[in-house]
Amino acid sequence: MKKRRRSSGKDEADKDEQGAKKPRWTNKQRVLIFCARGITHRPRHLMNDLRLLLPHSKADAKLHRKDKLFVVNEVCDLKNCNKCIFLEMRKKKDCFLWLSQTPHGPSAKFLVENIHTMDEMKLTGNCLKGSRPLLSFDEKFAETPHFSLLKELFKQIFGTPCSHPKSKPFIDHVFNFAIADNRIWFRNYQIVEETGSLIEIGPRFVLNLVRIFSGSFGGVTLYENPHYMSPNEHRRILKLKVGWKQRDRLDQKVLRSKRLKETELPEGDIDTLFDRAVE
Repeated sequence: MKKRRRSSGKDEADKDEQGAKKPRWTNKQRVLIFCARGITHRPRHLMNDLRLLLPHSKADAKLHRKDKLFVVNEVCDLKNCNKCIFLEMRKKKDCFLWLSQTPHGPSAKFLVENIHTMDEMKLTGNCLKGSRPLLSFDEKFAETPHFSLLKELFKQIFGTPCSHPKSKPFIDHVFNFAIADNRIWFRNYQIVEETGSLIEIGPRFVLNLVRIFSGSFGGVTLYENPHYMSPNEHRRILKLKVGWKQRDRLDQKVLRSKRLKETELPEGDIDTLFDRAVE
């Protein structure tokens, strides 16, 4: 018979200390970050930057453009994710970003403007890969219900859960969400240990809210932004302004030609005209 080894009191105390030091991962938020086919280089680099900044994120292959957005809920279920950041392009010009809580919602659709990635900005700030960020929100998020809903969605998606296996036990950067010009401005700053000052790291982008839906990637519209103008409408107005300038130029030419005709001298000899003036 094999003899059982008796555990000493020191071994049990060491095990208890190790078990006490090891924190529990209770908030199991997982974010799926991926995009649709046909995306350009700049949004693709933004997607890679978000994956680096969020250690609790997962990646997946690109979604086919012919597939409906409800398929994203099934992809999140297969990846065991309950949050999603989805990027899609229209006409290879306009980038739209979806933030959703799968599979029941809510979800929000944004038009992404002024994208600047970490590689192209060449800022001096830096942070540890996998570190947990602080989330800083503007005071305007508490003024209206739709911004309060977006604030809670941002906290659950961009906030790294405590004791996540891939996260580091450090807090050395800040995600800032500010509201200006009816848009949400995202900035990422490093916290300098010596002085406590902030140095921008990147990426930076602006979110123009389109709609908020009750479901995930669809459903009843909870809020529609009255200040939102579609990119097609914006381009149409710019073309109309160029056309109006051209019409003004043509009208000015016609008026000038009319004035010249009205001021033409009568036909005749110039000497006789001066003689009449002297008389």
